[in-house]
Amino acid sequence: MLSLAWRNLWCNRRRTIITLTALALSTMLVQGTHNLSFGVYQRMIDSGVRAGSGHLAVYQAGYLETRDEKLNFAPEGLVREIAATDGVAAALPRVLLPGLAQSSRDSRSIILTGVDSEAEVGINPFLKEFSKPELTQMLQGRGAVIGAKLLKELQLEPGQKFVVTVQRSDGVLGSELFRVRGVVKTGLKEIDGSLVLVRRDKAATLGDLGGRIHELAIVLESAGTSHQLQPLLAALLKERQGLNLVTWEESMSNLANAIKLDYASQKFIFLLLLVIVTIGVINTQLMSVMERFREFGVMLALGATPGRLRSLILFESLLLGVCGVILGTILGSLLTWYLVDVGIDLRSFISGDLEFGGVIFDPIMRAMWDYAWMGQIGCYVVLLALWAALYPAYKAGKISPVRAMRHT
Repeated sequence: MLSLAWRNLWCNRRRTIITLTALALSTMLVQGTHNLSFGVYQRMIDSGVRAGSGHLAVYQAGYLETRDEKLNFAPEGLVREIAATDGVAAALPRVLLPGLAQSSRDSRSIILTGVDSEAEVGINPFLKEFSKPELTQMLQGRGAVIGAKLLKELQLEPGQKFVVTVQRSDGVLGSELFRVRGVVKTGLKEIDGSLVLVRRDKAATLGDLGGRIHELAIVLESAGTSHQLQPLLAALLKERQGLNLVTWEESMSNLANAIKLDYASQKFIFLLLLVIVTIGVINTQLMSVMERFREFGVMLALGATPGRLRSLILFESLLLGVCGVILGTILGSLLTWYLVDVGIDLRSFISGDLEFGGVIFDPIMRAMWDYAWMGQIGCYVVLLALWAALYPAYKAGKISPVRAMRHT
């Protein structure tokens, strides 16, 4: 049956080649564009979670919804336990206090962020320009690293002083004098206009928090291990009442929703491509049935059953689909290899940084291999080719031998 189906396909070489080309190009485009999007999104997520709340994060219950600085917790040995877990790259305790920064010329609302400098360097992309000794030196005493936009709005210069005022845990306003030791430019206006980075103990003292923190950001060695590590890390919180472990999708909902929306639009485009492919296969097989009307009549007169004719049409579509997918996957792999190695450079078309979902991403867009998706697309195309052959196969099974043999 396969041999006969293969021979029948090449009775009309031009039509078969056109259909195979449509199947292959569609498979290539779907696989290549998905791998490109997959690579861009994975890098965006990695950059976002390292600068933000991590792949996973620990908060006091209610903090994520209200951002109330009074909802803090004592990390005690939790930081050490989580950091020692296999698969965890870093556990970053942070103090986050809304406040007011004042210079002699102006004032701005800010987020005073207290961090452990040694833990943040090498993880936080906002601090990639600084080495561990440099950042430690900058944050000594009353040293602070602030956003470039905030520096300009306060009309300050590196080395000058400014005052930060926050509301302490007892409700009393507390103020502290800091000196600008470093400046960061993230490309995000909101961050550059509100970031004031100091030592965690300094921020905790100003807010009268003692050793308590607001956020424990957990950065994993691989984002794919999040679901496996989540139960293990949640078990460490069982004895600590009121603490919640949340994923980056919950803590960074803007980025997660932006990616979901973009994926939805891509799936619509993929669906259109597959519909076009389906129509092409239906047209090819239906024309093939109509052209071989007399041939099918002879086969039926010689004893072939309608079911055998239907099977023959389905085998032809199966061969079309499999050959189209193999060729398309080869082309899609070549396209993905190029996009991984070279990528698409947008710097000549777009000036400045690129922002998506509150995260800055590399203007050179590079793909990543998603073998599971490529396999799924291949299976979908083969199944669509078979599904598209159902109507032509039904028509072939309905042929009357007497009418078919009289057909010219």
